[in-house]
Amino acid sequence: SLAMISQVGIAMLVPIFLCSMLGLFLADKVGNWLFIPLFFLGALAGMRNVYVMLSAIYKEDDKKKNDRKDG
Repeated sequence: SLAMISQVGIAMLVPIFLCSMLGLFLADKVGNWLFIPLFFLGALAGMRNVYVMLSAIYKEDDKKKNDRKDG
């Protein structure tokens, strides 16, 4: 379960970090207003990654529980 917690943390932080770095890079080129929307875009992408990952894990657990009850 420690590996799953680490994977969830990485899945959340990587999009935030990448979008923030892109926002900082573009802020130098265009202006400071791009950092905040890209940060929130990264946060939303990270939340979606975590949701997809956890929903797949829970579906797999439910399937295993149902297979045990049937068998």
